[in-house]
Amino acid sequence: MCDRMIRALAITVASTALMFASPIAGQTPKKYSPPRTPWGDPDLQGVWNDATSTPLQRPGTLGGKEVLTDEEAADFQATLAHELTRDRRGGGPEIDVNRAYNDHWMDARRLKITADRRTSLIVDPPDGRIPPLLPLSPERQQARAARSAAAARFQAGLPDDYTDFSLPVRCIIRTDSPPYLPTIYNNDFQIVQSPGYVTIAPEMIHSARIIPVDDRPHLNRALRQWLGDSRGHWDGPTLVVETTNFRGDDGVIFQNANPASFKITERFNRVAADSLNYEFTVEDPTTWTRPWTALIPWNKIDPDEQMYEYGCHEDNFDIVHFLTGARKREKSGEGR
Repeated sequence: MCDRMIRALAITVASTALMFASPIAGQTPKKYSPPRTPWGDPDLQGVWNDATSTPLQRPGTLGGKEVLTDEEAADFQATLAHELTRDRRGGGPEIDVNRAYNDHWMDARRLKITADRRTSLIVDPPDGRIPPLLPLSPERQQARAARSAAAARFQAGLPDDYTDFSLPVRCIIRTDSPPYLPTIYNNDFQIVQSPGYVTIAPEMIHSARIIPVDDRPHLNRALRQWLGDSRGHWDGPTLVVETTNFRGDDGVIFQNANPASFKITERFNRVAADSLNYEFTVEDPTTWTRPWTALIPWNKIDPDEQMYEYGCHEDNFDIVHFLTGARKREKSGEGR
């Protein structure tokens, strides 16, 4: 198929997708009124999906361009369809193995950009980029160096013990800690409500954030949790959730921000029957030069589709195998 035909097909597909897309993120339809629960709260319940190929940060090559044209959006999605497919062979054995099986496990929704064709999920700062990082304190530099050394030992097949494994590898925490960002699969979130509480259960891993919405204060700052301490309230139809008190383990917070000063504020606003805007602002005056905000559209999935339990390390002996192999490599002289 010639390039002209490919481009024409891509433009047709993208244009069709945009015609039937949910309302543009950030714009609330004037006549839409969110449904209410039996006790009167805005109803956010259901299973939602946040998959998109729109990058978190605007690519540097786009400069100040905030929105793609129809043709640019079509080209971008056509390129992604080729580059992201796991069915594609070629590039050598190592690259082929890294693609992992085939496209069966991947979320096909990830190939689409947001309906408004934004060039980044970040909406503030205006340049669509994460603000510059501040210098790390000596203590945080030391912790970062220790984590890097542990990762190097793991990659070399010579971990000292289980703590050399990252938290995701140990199935403790992955993308279930806020902020919620799109990934290659398991992009669903189930929201369940009851009087005084909202619960968010991500498809990835096994956590559920149980968020009180009764104006109770945060926990004592000394009590820290894997998912932080979340407190919510309603701002009109919007659920506002403030989370602090994250554990200090490396990898718990996005970009390894400082748990002692990190705060994330999330806003869940249902803008249509099948569309919800998820907006979050992160603040950490010891990590970034200023707060920053991203906006990600969540789309309600087919009622016949459901989430299944994510079993990670249950009955999984890989850590034992990893450590056994490492000790054998040491005895044979490998890694010296």
